[in-house]
Amino acid sequence: MQFWPRKKAKRMYARVRSWMKSDKAKPLAFIGYKVGMTHIMALNENKNSHLKGEEMSVPATLIECPPIRIYSIRFYKKHFQALKLEKEVFFKTEKELLRKLKSPKENKEQLEKINPDSFEKITITVYTQPKKAGFGKKKPEALEIGLGGSNKDKLEFVKKNHDKEINLDSVFDINQLVDIHAVTKGKGFQGPVKRFGIGLKSHKSEKGVRAPGSLGPWVRQQHISWRVAHAGQMGFHQRVEYNKQILDISSELEKYGKNFHKYGNIKSTYLVIHGSILGPKKRAIIMTTPIREGKKKHHLSIQ
Repeated sequence: MQFWPRKKAKRMYARVRSWMKSDKAKPLAFIGYKVGMTHIMALNENKNSHLKGEEMSVPATLIECPPIRIYSIRFYKKHFQALKLEKEVFFKTEKELLRKLKSPKENKEQLEKINPDSFEKITITVYTQPKKAGFGKKKPEALEIGLGGSNKDKLEFVKKNHDKEINLDSVFDINQLVDIHAVTKGKGFQGPVKRFGIGLKSHKSEKGVRAPGSLGPWVRQQHISWRVAHAGQMGFHQRVEYNKQILDISSELEKYGKNFHKYGNIKSTYLVIHGSILGPKKRAIIMTTPIREGKKKHHLSIQ
């Protein structure tokens, strides 16, 4: 009952529904590709821990983050109670993006005529460059993400960076907390025993073993409750993990190993996140500034 509804995600990467406000004019998210898990040796620097000063093995996940580029900038105005897309300015794109999106005419000269204070919200759409990652994918992911700062700062940021690559270092820092948005591993159509963990029926029961004993009472209720365990889609759900800590950001390609199982070699900048994260290897992972930042962090120094 913890996650509902258990339905299949619409696409291979997640949709981010809300953005944390920030004073700095920079993207509020970055997209990477899950490499896999490893363990790192780190020194425990928590002064309240009984293991203070000792070296310990820490589980970690590697995410490769090749640079992203800006595809367009979007301007929203408020119509009654809802935000409506009023204007979109497009920039020059690479040919790989044509595998996913139609390429509209470049109209960046319109940026000079726009008054940013006349709009309620300004966002950007960005796309990844998986050809620079280690597993040989060509088709990029395209995503709308939020920007920090005032509307004037956002417009200035786009004017300066629309023809440049945005690197991971300019968005996140070491020891920062991030939220992970992704689509979990798909397990297909599964029965209620695997899907919800219900018990098997005894040998004298009727009609099957791996099924719920009753779908509901005989009287009064007059319908089957949605709480009854049924077979259905398991996995490939859109989920969020809050407050995952970045332990390291590095460009040393073989610092944590090479030739990763079912992935290959890392070829660009990557980050190390404490613990496990959702999704299989090669899945697109969206990291955002935390919407409800936690107070607790792991005090670790990587050796």
